Amino acid sequence: MIANHPQATPNAATRKLFYALWPDDAARAALAALQAGVRGRLIPPARLHVTLAFLGHLPADAVPRLLDILAALPLPALELSIDCYGYFARPRIAWAGMTQPPAALIELQAELVRRLEAAGFSAATHGSFKPHVTLAREAKEAPTGTFAPVPWHGARAVLVESLPGGEYVVLEGLSPRGD
Repeated sequence: MIANHPQATPNAATRKLFYALWPDDAARAALAALQAGVRGRLIPPARLHVTLAFLGHLPADAVPRLLDILAALPLPALELSIDCYGYFARPRIAWAGMTQPPAALIELQAELVRRLEAAGFSAATHGSFKPHVTLAREAKEAPTGTFAPVPWHGARAVLVESLPGGEYVVLEGLSPRGD
């Protein structure tokens, strides 16, 4: 358990939470098609996303504050282009990402982390933010080949709960300003 908040205790009811960019149906279908070139334990298409901030296990009463942070987040209309495969060797993760992530995405993630820290939460980070969509876990090798870029228009930012059975539940989402 990540004791991410002063109120988190082993005996308290907790929820495993993270913020993500959630694809629309067209982007999700195109991302799922990229899994054809990947070997490993494939991620179910319904769970494909870009993680903005992993929070881990937090007390259930933290959710309203986390939703307030999401609601106040200045979400620009992001136009993403998923155009390359990648691989994290240590956790054996095959992923798809962006050769050049838009500056607005990097700024959005940094602003979210700042707001979380100001509210007393910390996001688990593994170095600098590398926006990606995990396609498979337990991948023995990096995916190879090229593919036509996957356009991802108007990505929604969401707060997600990861349930013990592996299902993801979107608790609330934020659409880009002006949509």
